[in-house]
Amino acid sequence: MECKIDRNMDWCNCTYEPCPRKGLCCECLHYHLRQKQLPACCFPPDAERTYDRSFGHFVRLYNQGKL
Repeated sequence: MECKIDRNMDWCNCTYEPCPRKGLCCECLHYHLRQKQLPACCFPPDAERTYDRSFGHFVRLYNQGKL
């Protein structure tokens, strides 16, 4: 299967600039799940900029109705 990195970059909201996985969704997802995290695309922009990608942060945002 061919990676559509150009298309992925249209909606990738990761603000971590030196990230080598930006636009490479499968690599990003594998990396963050190994770290017990979710990727940036699971968070709204203001929450993503905190770089807290933990499951707990996601659940807090969900419970607050921010997702």
